[in-house]
Amino acid sequence: MNVTESYITRDRSLKVARKTFVLDTNVLLHDPDAIKRFRGNDIVIPLVVLEELDGMKRLSDELGKNARYVMRYIDSLKRQGEGDLSSGVMIENDIRVKVHVDIRPPEKKAFPLPLDRITNKILMIAFQLKESGQETVLVSKDFVMRVKAEAVGLEAEDYENLKFSYDKLYKGFRKLEVPKKDVDMFFKDGFLAMEATDFSPNEYCILTSPEQSSAVCKYNSQTKRLEPLMKLAKDIWGILPLNVEQKCALDLLLRDDVKLVTLVGPAGTGKTLMALAAGMRKVFDEGVYTKILISRPIIPLGKDIGYLPGTKEEKLFHWMQPIYDNLEFLCQSTTGEASGKDAQQWIMDSKKLEMEAVAYIRGRSLPKMYIIIDEAQNLTPHEVKTIISRAGKNTKVILTGDPTQIDNPYLDKDSNALTYVVGKMREYPIYGHVFLERTERSELAAIAAEIM
Repeated sequence: MNVTESYITRDRSLKVARKTFVLDTNVLLHDPDAIKRFRGNDIVIPLVVLEELDGMKRLSDELGKNARYVMRYIDSLKRQGEGDLSSGVMIENDIRVKVHVDIRPPEKKAFPLPLDRITNKILMIAFQLKESGQETVLVSKDFVMRVKAEAVGLEAEDYENLKFSYDKLYKGFRKLEVPKKDVDMFFKDGFLAMEATDFSPNEYCILTSPEQSSAVCKYNSQTKRLEPLMKLAKDIWGILPLNVEQKCALDLLLRDDVKLVTLVGPAGTGKTLMALAAGMRKVFDEGVYTKILISRPIIPLGKDIGYLPGTKEEKLFHWMQPIYDNLEFLCQSTTGEASGKDAQQWIMDSKKLEMEAVAYIRGRSLPKMYIIIDEAQNLTPHEVKTIISRAGKNTKVILTGDPTQIDNPYLDKDSNALTYVVGKMREYPIYGHVFLERTERSELAAIAAEIM
Protein backbone atom coordinates (compact mmCIF):
# COMPACT_ATOMS: atom_id res chain seq x y z
CA MET A 1 0.00 0.00 0.00
CA ASN A 2 1.29 3.46 -0.85
CA VAL A 3 1.18 5.42 2.39
CA THR A 4 1.56 8.68 0.54
CA GLU A 5 -1.58 8.10 -1.49
CA SER A 6 -3.70 5.63 0.48
CA TYR A 7 -5.58 8.18 2.48
CA ILE A 8 -6.20 10.85 -0.15
CA THR A 9 -9.91 10.89 -0.95
CA ARG A 10 -10.99 10.68 -4.58
CA ASP A 11 -14.05 12.80 -3.82
CA ARG A 12 -12.83 16.14 -2.51
CA SER A 13 -16.26 16.84 -1.02
CA LEU A 14 -15.84 13.79 1.22
CA LYS A 15 -14.32 14.28 4.66
CA VAL A 16 -11.71 11.66 5.49
CA ALA A 17 -10.53 11.11 9.05
CA ARG A 18 -6.96 12.25 9.60
CA LYS A 19 -4.40 9.65 10.49
CA THR A 20 -1.24 10.05 12.52
CA PHE A 21 1.92 8.73 10.86
CA VAL A 22 4.94 8.18 13.09
CA LEU A 23 8.10 8.29 10.96
CA ASP A 24 11.17 6.17 11.65
CA THR A 25 14.64 7.67 11.13
CA ASN A 26 15.35 5.50 8.09
CA VAL A 27 12.33 6.94 6.26
CA LEU A 28 13.71 10.49 6.52
CA LEU A 29 17.17 9.32 5.49
CA HIS A 30 15.72 7.47 2.49
CA ASP A 31 13.58 10.43 1.39
CA PRO A 32 14.34 13.75 3.14
CA ASP A 33 11.11 15.16 1.69
CA ALA A 34 9.01 12.37 3.22
CA ILE A 35 7.34 14.79 5.65
CA LYS A 36 5.63 16.52 2.70
CA ARG A 37 4.21 13.31 1.21
CA PHE A 38 1.32 12.58 3.63
CA ARG A 39 -1.42 14.87 2.32
CA GLY A 40 -4.22 15.66 4.76
CA ASN A 41 -2.70 13.79 7.71
CA ASP A 42 -0.62 14.34 10.85
CA ILE A 43 3.10 13.59 10.97
CA VAL A 44 4.78 12.80 14.29
CA ILE A 45 8.56 12.81 14.55
CA PRO A 46 9.78 11.37 17.87
CA LEU A 47 12.49 13.33 19.66
CA VAL A 48 14.77 10.26 19.53
CA VAL A 49 14.54 10.39 15.71
CA LEU A 50 15.82 13.98 15.76
CA GLU A 51 18.64 12.85 18.06
CA GLU A 52 19.57 10.10 15.57
CA LEU A 53 19.54 12.60 12.71
CA ASP A 54 21.67 15.00 14.76
CA GLY A 55 24.22 12.24 15.29
CA MET A 56 24.45 11.60 11.54
CA LYS A 57 24.56 15.18 10.26
CA ARG A 58 28.38 15.25 10.34
CA LEU A 59 28.73 12.34 7.92
CA SER A 60 30.12 13.33 4.53
CA ASP A 61 28.01 10.86 2.54
CA GLU A 62 24.43 10.99 1.29
CA LEU A 63 23.04 9.98 4.70
CA GLY A 64 24.73 12.97 6.29
CA LYS A 65 23.41 15.24 3.56
CA ASN A 66 19.85 13.99 4.07
CA ALA A 67 20.11 14.28 7.86
CA ARG A 68 21.22 17.91 7.55
CA TYR A 69 18.43 18.65 5.07
CA VAL A 70 15.72 17.27 7.39
CA MET A 71 17.13 19.10 10.42
CA ARG A 72 17.22 22.40 8.52
CA TYR A 73 13.67 21.89 7.26
CA ILE A 74 12.27 21.17 10.72
CA ASP A 75 14.17 24.16 12.10
CA SER A 76 12.61 26.35 9.37
CA LEU A 77 9.14 25.25 10.53
CA LYS A 78 10.01 26.30 14.05
CA ARG A 79 11.18 29.72 12.87
CA GLN A 80 8.07 30.34 10.79
CA GLY A 81 6.15 31.15 13.94
CA GLU A 82 2.97 29.50 12.62
CA GLY A 83 2.50 27.19 15.54
CA ASP A 84 4.50 25.18 18.03
CA LEU A 85 6.28 22.01 16.90
CA SER A 86 5.34 20.32 20.16
CA SER A 87 1.64 20.89 19.44
CA GLY A 88 1.85 20.85 15.64
CA VAL A 89 2.68 23.14 12.72
CA MET A 90 0.54 23.20 9.57
CA ILE A 91 2.46 22.98 6.28
CA GLU A 92 1.56 22.51 2.62
CA ASN A 93 -0.92 19.82 1.53
CA ASP A 94 -2.88 20.18 4.80
CA ILE A 95 -0.21 18.34 6.77
CA ARG A 96 0.36 18.92 10.48
CA VAL A 97 3.94 18.24 11.67
CA LYS A 98 4.59 17.55 15.32
CA VAL A 99 7.75 16.69 17.24
CA HIS A 100 6.89 14.30 20.07
CA VAL A 101 8.84 15.30 23.18
CA ASP A 102 6.88 13.45 25.85
CA ILE A 103 9.07 10.42 26.56
CA ARG A 104 7.50 9.26 29.83
CA PRO A 105 7.36 5.46 29.66
CA PRO A 106 3.92 3.82 29.92
CA GLU A 107 3.05 1.14 32.40
CA LYS A 108 4.97 -2.07 31.78
CA LYS A 109 1.78 -4.05 31.29
CA ALA A 110 0.65 -1.70 28.55
CA PHE A 111 3.87 -1.72 26.49
CA PRO A 112 5.73 -5.05 26.70
CA LEU A 113 9.05 -4.11 25.02
CA PRO A 114 12.12 -2.89 26.96
CA LEU A 115 13.15 0.71 26.31
CA ASP A 116 16.83 -0.17 25.92
CA ARG A 117 17.04 0.79 22.25
CA ILE A 118 15.88 3.63 20.05
CA THR A 119 13.60 1.48 17.88
CA ASN A 120 11.57 0.42 20.91
CA LYS A 121 11.29 4.03 22.09
CA ILE A 122 9.85 4.99 18.69
CA LEU A 123 7.42 2.07 18.96
CA MET A 124 6.47 3.19 22.46
CA ILE A 125 5.57 6.69 21.22
CA ALA A 126 3.40 5.25 18.43
CA PHE A 127 1.80 2.97 21.01
CA GLN A 128 1.01 5.92 23.31
CA LEU A 129 -0.58 7.86 20.46
CA LYS A 130 -2.78 4.91 19.60
CA GLU A 131 -3.77 4.47 23.25
CA SER A 132 -4.78 8.14 23.35
CA GLY A 133 -7.36 7.46 20.66
CA GLN A 134 -5.51 8.56 17.53
CA GLU A 135 -5.57 6.36 14.44
CA THR A 136 -1.82 5.73 14.30
CA VAL A 137 0.42 4.18 11.65
CA LEU A 138 4.15 3.52 12.10
CA VAL A 139 6.13 4.04 8.89
CA SER A 140 9.53 2.34 8.72
CA LYS A 141 11.92 0.86 6.16
CA ASP A 142 12.99 -1.69 8.78
CA PHE A 143 11.13 -4.99 8.35
CA VAL A 144 11.90 -6.19 11.88
CA MET A 145 10.55 -2.96 13.36
CA ARG A 146 7.33 -3.34 11.39
CA VAL A 147 6.96 -6.89 12.70
CA LYS A 148 7.50 -5.70 16.29
CA ALA A 149 4.94 -2.94 15.75
CA GLU A 150 2.31 -5.42 14.62
CA ALA A 151 3.19 -7.65 17.58
CA VAL A 152 2.19 -4.87 20.02
CA GLY A 153 -1.01 -4.09 18.10
CA LEU A 154 0.21 -1.20 15.94
CA GLU A 155 -0.51 -0.69 12.25
CA ALA A 156 2.82 -0.56 10.40
CA GLU A 157 3.73 0.13 6.78
CA ASP A 158 6.79 0.39 4.60
CA TYR A 159 7.48 3.77 3.03
CA GLU A 160 6.20 3.29 -0.50
CA ASN A 161 7.15 6.57 -2.14
CA LEU A 162 10.11 6.44 -4.59
CA LYS A 163 9.20 2.86 -5.49
CA PHE A 164 8.46 0.94 -8.68
CA SER A 165 7.56 -2.72 -8.98
CA TYR A 166 10.57 -4.82 -10.02
CA ASP A 167 8.26 -7.68 -11.03
CA LYS A 168 6.56 -5.35 -13.56
CA LEU A 169 9.81 -3.71 -14.64
CA TYR A 170 10.10 -2.46 -18.20
CA LYS A 171 12.37 -4.87 -20.12
CA GLY A 172 13.56 -2.53 -22.85
CA PHE A 173 12.74 -4.96 -25.64
CA ARG A 174 9.87 -7.09 -26.86
CA LYS A 175 9.03 -9.75 -29.42
CA LEU A 176 6.48 -8.91 -32.07
CA GLU A 177 5.01 -11.36 -34.60
CA VAL A 178 4.29 -9.72 -37.95
CA PRO A 179 3.57 -10.94 -41.50
CA LYS A 180 6.65 -11.95 -43.48
CA LYS A 181 6.12 -9.04 -45.85
CA ASP A 182 6.75 -6.61 -42.96
CA VAL A 183 10.08 -8.27 -42.18
CA ASP A 184 10.98 -8.17 -45.88
CA MET A 185 9.98 -4.51 -46.10
CA PHE A 186 12.14 -3.71 -43.06
CA PHE A 187 15.22 -5.17 -44.77
CA LYS A 188 14.33 -3.57 -48.10
CA ASP A 189 13.58 -0.02 -46.88
CA GLY A 190 15.78 0.02 -43.77
CA PHE A 191 12.81 0.82 -41.51
CA LEU A 192 9.25 -0.19 -40.71
CA ALA A 193 6.64 2.46 -39.90
CA MET A 194 4.80 1.85 -36.60
CA GLU A 195 2.02 4.40 -36.24
CA ALA A 196 -0.03 4.52 -33.02
CA THR A 197 2.04 2.05 -30.96
CA ASP A 198 2.77 1.74 -27.27
CA PHE A 199 6.52 1.52 -27.81
CA SER A 200 8.76 3.49 -25.48
CA PRO A 201 11.61 5.59 -26.94
CA ASN A 202 14.66 3.44 -27.78
CA GLU A 203 12.76 0.22 -27.09
CA TYR A 204 14.13 -2.76 -28.99
CA CYS A 205 11.99 -5.20 -30.90
CA ILE A 206 12.54 -8.66 -32.33
CA LEU A 207 10.31 -9.03 -35.36
CA THR A 208 9.32 -12.60 -36.17
CA SER A 209 7.03 -14.13 -38.78
CA PRO A 210 5.33 -17.53 -39.03
CA GLU A 211 7.75 -18.33 -41.86
CA GLN A 212 10.67 -18.10 -39.37
CA SER A 213 12.13 -14.86 -40.76
CA SER A 214 13.21 -12.33 -38.13
CA ALA A 215 14.86 -8.97 -37.59
CA VAL A 216 16.19 -7.00 -34.60
CA CYS A 217 15.31 -3.31 -34.57
CA LYS A 218 14.96 -0.22 -32.37
CA TYR A 219 11.98 2.12 -32.07
CA ASN A 220 12.68 5.75 -32.96
CA SER A 221 10.11 7.93 -31.16
CA GLN A 222 10.89 10.91 -33.42
CA THR A 223 10.18 9.16 -36.72
CA LYS A 224 7.71 6.68 -35.18
CA ARG A 225 9.28 3.71 -36.90
CA LEU A 226 11.43 0.67 -36.24
CA GLU A 227 14.99 1.15 -37.45
CA PRO A 228 18.11 -1.06 -37.69
CA LEU A 229 20.74 -1.27 -34.97
CA MET A 230 24.15 0.29 -35.46
CA LYS A 231 26.48 -1.87 -37.52
CA LEU A 232 29.60 -3.05 -35.73
CA ALA A 233 32.53 -2.77 -38.12
CA LYS A 234 34.64 -4.88 -35.77
CA ASP A 235 34.70 -6.20 -32.25
CA ILE A 236 34.54 -3.78 -29.33
CA TRP A 237 37.92 -4.11 -27.64
CA GLY A 238 37.98 -7.83 -28.33
CA ILE A 239 34.36 -8.64 -27.51
CA LEU A 240 31.27 -9.26 -29.63
CA PRO A 241 27.64 -9.69 -28.48
CA LEU A 242 26.80 -13.31 -27.70
CA ASN A 243 23.01 -12.98 -27.76
CA VAL A 244 20.27 -10.59 -28.87
CA GLU A 245 20.06 -8.89 -25.46
CA GLN A 246 23.77 -8.07 -25.52
CA LYS A 247 23.45 -6.86 -29.10
CA CYS A 248 20.74 -4.40 -28.02
CA ALA A 249 22.74 -3.34 -24.95
CA LEU A 250 25.86 -2.60 -27.01
CA ASP A 251 23.76 -0.60 -29.45
CA LEU A 252 22.55 1.61 -26.60
CA LEU A 253 26.04 1.96 -25.14
CA LEU A 254 27.50 3.11 -28.46
CA ARG A 255 24.77 5.64 -29.33
CA ASP A 256 25.91 9.17 -28.52
CA ASP A 257 22.35 10.57 -28.52
CA VAL A 258 21.33 8.29 -25.62
CA LYS A 259 22.75 9.96 -22.52
CA LEU A 260 21.46 7.62 -19.81
CA VAL A 261 21.52 3.81 -20.02
CA THR A 262 20.47 1.19 -17.47
CA LEU A 263 21.53 -2.45 -17.78
CA VAL A 264 19.76 -4.82 -15.39
CA GLY A 265 20.33 -8.52 -15.01
CA PRO A 266 21.89 -11.31 -12.92
CA ALA A 267 25.61 -11.95 -12.58
CA GLY A 268 27.40 -13.07 -15.73
CA THR A 269 25.12 -11.37 -18.26
CA GLY A 270 27.93 -9.04 -19.34
CA LYS A 271 26.60 -5.72 -18.00
CA THR A 272 29.84 -4.27 -16.63
CA LEU A 273 32.08 -5.80 -19.31
CA MET A 274 30.02 -4.33 -22.16
CA ALA A 275 29.76 -0.93 -20.47
CA LEU A 276 33.52 -0.79 -20.00
CA ALA A 277 34.28 -2.04 -23.54
CA ALA A 278 31.95 0.56 -25.07
CA GLY A 279 33.56 3.22 -22.91
CA MET A 280 37.03 2.21 -24.12
CA ARG A 281 35.83 2.47 -27.72
CA LYS A 282 34.32 5.92 -27.16
CA VAL A 283 37.25 7.36 -25.19
CA PHE A 284 40.39 5.73 -26.58
CA ASP A 285 39.35 4.96 -30.18
CA GLU A 286 36.84 7.65 -31.12
CA GLY A 287 37.63 10.43 -28.63
CA VAL A 288 33.95 11.25 -28.12
CA TYR A 289 34.49 11.55 -24.36
CA THR A 290 37.59 12.74 -22.51
CA LYS A 291 37.54 10.21 -19.69
CA ILE A 292 35.88 7.08 -18.28
CA LEU A 293 34.74 7.54 -14.67
CA ILE A 294 33.82 4.32 -12.85
CA SER A 295 32.23 4.14 -9.42
CA ARG A 296 30.66 1.55 -7.15
CA PRO A 297 28.83 1.99 -3.82
CA ILE A 298 30.99 1.05 -0.82
CA ILE A 299 28.19 -0.70 1.03
CA PRO A 300 29.63 -3.69 2.97
CA LEU A 301 32.04 -1.61 5.10
CA GLY A 302 29.27 0.46 6.58
CA LYS A 303 31.68 3.43 6.80
CA ASP A 304 33.34 5.91 4.49
CA ILE A 305 36.52 4.69 2.77
CA GLY A 306 38.49 7.30 4.71
CA TYR A 307 38.64 4.85 7.62
CA LEU A 308 40.88 2.53 5.58
CA PRO A 309 44.67 3.02 5.51
CA GLY A 310 46.55 4.25 2.44
CA THR A 311 45.89 6.64 -0.43
CA LYS A 312 42.46 6.94 -2.05
CA GLU A 313 43.59 4.64 -4.88
CA GLU A 314 44.79 2.02 -2.38
CA LYS A 315 41.52 2.24 -0.44
CA LEU A 316 39.50 1.80 -3.62
CA PHE A 317 41.59 -0.99 -5.15
CA HIS A 318 39.81 -3.96 -3.54
CA TRP A 319 36.34 -2.49 -4.07
CA MET A 320 37.14 -1.88 -7.72
CA GLN A 321 38.71 -5.31 -8.28
CA PRO A 322 35.80 -6.48 -10.52
CA ILE A 323 36.48 -3.46 -12.77
CA TYR A 324 40.19 -4.28 -12.93
CA ASP A 325 39.30 -7.90 -13.78
CA ASN A 326 37.13 -6.74 -16.68
CA LEU A 327 39.81 -4.31 -17.84
CA GLU A 328 42.41 -7.08 -17.81
CA PHE A 329 40.09 -9.32 -19.86
CA LEU A 330 39.57 -6.58 -22.46
CA CYS A 331 43.30 -5.94 -22.71
CA GLN A 332 43.96 -9.65 -23.16
CA SER A 333 41.26 -9.92 -25.83
CA THR A 334 42.54 -6.87 -27.72
CA THR A 335 46.30 -7.50 -27.62
CA GLY A 336 46.31 -11.30 -27.60
CA GLU A 337 48.80 -11.22 -24.72
CA ALA A 338 48.47 -13.71 -21.90
CA SER A 339 48.05 -11.02 -19.24
CA GLY A 340 47.55 -7.77 -21.16
CA LYS A 341 49.49 -5.98 -18.42
CA ASP A 342 51.33 -3.64 -20.78
CA ALA A 343 48.07 -2.43 -22.34
CA GLN A 344 46.47 -2.13 -18.92
CA GLN A 345 49.38 -0.07 -17.61
CA TRP A 346 49.23 2.18 -20.69
CA ILE A 347 45.52 2.81 -20.01
CA MET A 348 46.13 3.69 -16.37
CA ASP A 349 49.06 5.96 -17.26
CA SER A 350 46.89 7.82 -19.78
CA LYS A 351 44.78 9.23 -16.89
CA LYS A 352 41.70 8.63 -19.04
CA LEU A 353 40.32 5.98 -16.69
CA GLU A 354 39.36 7.17 -13.21
CA MET A 355 38.00 5.19 -10.27
CA GLU A 356 35.95 7.12 -7.72
CA ALA A 357 33.82 6.35 -4.68
CA VAL A 358 30.19 7.38 -4.98
CA ALA A 359 30.53 9.52 -1.86
CA TYR A 360 32.99 11.82 -3.68
CA ILE A 361 31.00 12.35 -6.88
CA ARG A 362 28.59 14.75 -5.19
CA GLY A 363 29.66 18.35 -5.75
CA ARG A 364 31.62 17.63 -8.93
CA SER A 365 30.72 18.80 -12.42
CA LEU A 366 31.46 16.09 -14.96
CA PRO A 367 31.41 17.29 -18.59
CA LYS A 368 32.20 15.12 -21.63
CA MET A 369 32.68 11.96 -19.56
CA TYR A 370 31.59 8.36 -19.92
CA ILE A 371 30.38 7.46 -16.41
CA ILE A 372 29.76 3.89 -15.27
CA ILE A 373 28.02 3.30 -11.94
CA ASP A 374 28.33 -0.41 -11.17
CA GLU A 375 26.15 -2.19 -8.57
CA ALA A 376 23.71 0.74 -8.72
CA GLN A 377 21.03 -1.33 -6.96
CA ASN A 378 22.78 -0.47 -3.68
CA LEU A 379 22.04 3.24 -4.13
CA THR A 380 18.93 5.08 -2.97
CA PRO A 381 16.81 7.09 -5.43
CA HIS A 382 18.19 10.31 -3.91
CA GLU A 383 21.77 9.12 -4.29
CA VAL A 384 21.30 8.26 -7.95
CA LYS A 385 19.64 11.63 -8.52
CA THR A 386 22.75 13.28 -7.06
CA ILE A 387 24.99 11.29 -9.41
CA ILE A 388 22.98 11.82 -12.59
CA SER A 389 22.61 15.54 -11.85
CA ARG A 390 26.42 15.81 -11.86
CA ALA A 391 26.49 14.94 -15.57
CA GLY A 392 27.75 17.91 -17.57
CA LYS A 393 27.37 18.68 -21.24
CA ASN A 394 28.03 15.71 -23.58
CA THR A 395 28.33 13.26 -20.68
CA LYS A 396 26.87 9.74 -20.83
CA VAL A 397 25.86 7.83 -17.67
CA ILE A 398 25.60 4.02 -17.46
CA LEU A 399 23.94 2.32 -14.47
CA THR A 400 24.41 -1.43 -14.09
CA GLY A 401 23.28 -3.90 -11.45
CA ASP A 402 20.90 -6.58 -10.24
CA PRO A 403 17.99 -5.43 -8.01
CA THR A 404 17.63 -8.95 -6.61
CA GLN A 405 21.12 -8.74 -5.06
CA ILE A 406 21.04 -5.81 -2.61
CA ASP A 407 23.42 -5.24 0.32
CA ASN A 408 21.84 -2.02 1.60
CA PRO A 409 19.66 -3.04 4.60
CA TYR A 410 16.96 -0.43 3.89
CA LEU A 411 16.50 -1.06 0.18
CA ASP A 412 14.69 -3.80 -1.68
CA LYS A 413 14.14 -4.75 -5.31
CA ASP A 414 11.36 -2.15 -5.62
CA SER A 415 12.91 0.84 -3.79
CA ASN A 416 16.51 0.83 -5.05
CA ALA A 417 17.96 3.40 -7.44
CA LEU A 418 18.17 1.09 -10.46
CA THR A 419 14.49 0.08 -10.42
CA TYR A 420 13.52 3.70 -9.69
CA VAL A 421 15.43 5.07 -12.68
CA VAL A 422 13.87 2.53 -15.06
CA GLY A 423 10.39 3.39 -13.80
CA LYS A 424 10.93 7.15 -14.03
CA MET A 425 12.91 7.53 -17.26
CA ARG A 426 11.41 5.08 -19.78
CA GLU A 427 9.38 7.74 -21.65
CA TYR A 428 12.35 10.00 -22.42
CA PRO A 429 14.19 9.74 -25.80
CA ILE A 430 17.48 10.52 -24.03
CA TYR A 431 17.22 7.24 -22.10
CA GLY A 432 17.54 3.55 -22.96
CA HIS A 433 17.27 0.29 -21.02
CA VAL A 434 17.88 -3.43 -21.53
CA PHE A 435 17.05 -6.24 -19.13
CA LEU A 436 19.60 -9.02 -19.69
CA GLU A 437 18.50 -12.50 -18.66
CA ARG A 438 20.93 -14.89 -20.30
CA THR A 439 24.16 -15.59 -18.44
CA GLU A 440 27.18 -15.92 -20.75
CA ARG A 441 29.99 -16.12 -18.18
CA SER A 442 30.10 -19.91 -18.22
CA GLU A 443 27.83 -22.93 -18.26
CA LEU A 444 28.31 -23.30 -14.50
CA ALA A 445 27.43 -19.64 -13.87
CA ALA A 446 24.33 -19.93 -16.06
CA ILE A 447 23.07 -22.99 -14.18
CA ALA A 448 23.79 -21.39 -10.80
CA ALA A 449 21.96 -18.19 -11.77
CA GLU A 450 18.91 -20.18 -12.85
CA ILE A 451 18.48 -22.79 -10.11
CA MET A 452 20.21 -21.46 -6.99
